[in-house]
Formats: sequence, C-alpha cells, structure tokens
Amino acid sequence: MLALVTGASSGIGLQYATALARDYHCDLLLVSNQEKELEQVAAGLATAYAVNTIAHFADLSLPTAAEDLHDWCVSNGFVVDILINNAGVFFFNPYCETAMKRIDLMLQLHVITVAKLTRLFAADMCRRELTDEEAGMRICGHRRMRGYILNMSSMSAWMAMPGIQTYNASKAFIYNFSKSLWYELKPQNVGITVMAPGAVDTALFGLAPNLRKLAVNLTVSIPPEKLVKRALRNLFRNKKADTPGFINWLSTPILKHTPDWLVFLAMRFVGKYQK
Repeated sequence: MLALVTGASSGIGLQYATALARDYHCDLLLVSNQEKELEQVAAGLATAYAVNTIAHFADLSLPTAAEDLHDWCVSNGFVVDILINNAGVFFFNPYCETAMKRIDLMLQLHVITVAKLTRLFAADMCRRELTDEEAGMRICGHRRMRGYILNMSSMSAWMAMPGIQTYNASKAFIYNFSKSLWYELKPQNVGITVMAPGAVDTALFGLAPNLRKLAVNLTVSIPPEKLVKRALRNLFRNKKADTPGFINWLSTPILKHTPDWLVFLAMRFVGKYQK
C-alpha cells in the first residue's frame, strides 16, 4: 500500500510516516515544505524499514496545492491507498493584530487544502476495484477497504478561545467535515477517521518545557508516538472520530459551556507561558 503523508518532515507527520513504514510496511509519499529535511526523512525511512519512499516538496498553503499534488500523483502513476492530512500550523494572536497572510495561510492549509485533497483522493478510492488478494487482506483484524483517509482536528474545535480563534474554527470544520463524510464514504468501502486530540507533546504550541511535562503526566497532553499508534488503529478499524485521554473525553461537553470568566482567565494564563 502507498501512504501519502502531508507535513511529513517533522513532528506528528514524521511519526505517522515512521509508524506506517515500521508497523504496516507501507510505501511512502512524503509531502512537506521543508525540502532538505524531507529528503533526509525519506532516505532514512527507506533504509531503516526497507520500503519505497518518495519525497515531494510542496507548499500546501497555495490555492491550487491540492490539485497540483493530485495531478502530479496521477501523471506519475502513484495510486494512493492511505491519505494522512496532517500538515498544519498554530499561532496565538489577537485576531485584529494578526497579519492577513497568516490568516490566509491557516485557512488555506487547514480548510481548503484538506477539503480538496479529501475530495480528489476519495473519488479515486471510490472508483478503485480491489484484487482478490487485496480484498482478502486484513489490517488490525478488519478486511481491507478501498482506501483510507485520516484528518487531524483538535479538541479546541469545541473551545471559544480568544487568541486561537482561527485555529479552533478551522479544526471545527475538519471535525464536522470528516464525520459527515464518514457516512457518505462507508457504503463505498472507503474509510475516513478524524482525530481530535487535546494538546500533543510537540513544540507546535510553544509551551514551556515544565508545562509540557505536567500536561503529559495529567494525560491532558499525549506524546505524538502514542497518538499516531492510536490514530492508525482507529483508521484501519474505520472508527469515525476519537479524542484520546479520559480527562479530555470527559471535559469535551464542558468546553461547550465554559463561563466567560474562565475563558478570560485561561487566555491570560496561556499567553503568559507562550515563548
């Protein structure tokens, strides 16, 4: 199987690429806007796990990025069995002080490109006919499907939080978009799963090291390797959506009804510890 992973040169994307090669023996099409790092990752994974890897440098925040990537795959004869829409950005800023180009970047990357990549590759998957051998395969105890798509949302999709207003709104789109598509794609034997973790223990959120360690110990934050292992298991079992961590799962309904005073308090607290 060939897995296309966006944002694959570092962080969670690198963890997805590694797990797919190591645990599922997938060939990899790795996409990132970090060209040098991407080539190093592709070469390292090919050597370590004896899989075929392709490094494709691309800026997925461009308006035609999804079409360009899909066209490139078709012209090169690459049949994508697994699509991992992982590429993303994060920033904490008052909205009226945020540069327009940063707003464009986040909305294009999290909303437009994710929606278009899902549309293009899902359509290919729906038209695909599995061979008898492929149809008899079992992954995580379940019969192989025509294709698999995993989209990365966030628990912040349920939060009305100043400073991350564009981020949480874009993640809410991904969450509801993916869950709706699950119903459309299931009869076509194509799986789509959306992960909505709380904090993930990477440098993306810019938290100080002591707060990152505390969050992991409280299970509010999850190490990326654990998140990826759980996400891929959910994907191959065709689970619709998942929020890892008991505390996160328990607090999700509460987030929808957070009192205003607590929102202001949290805003000051998070801003204080941003790098």
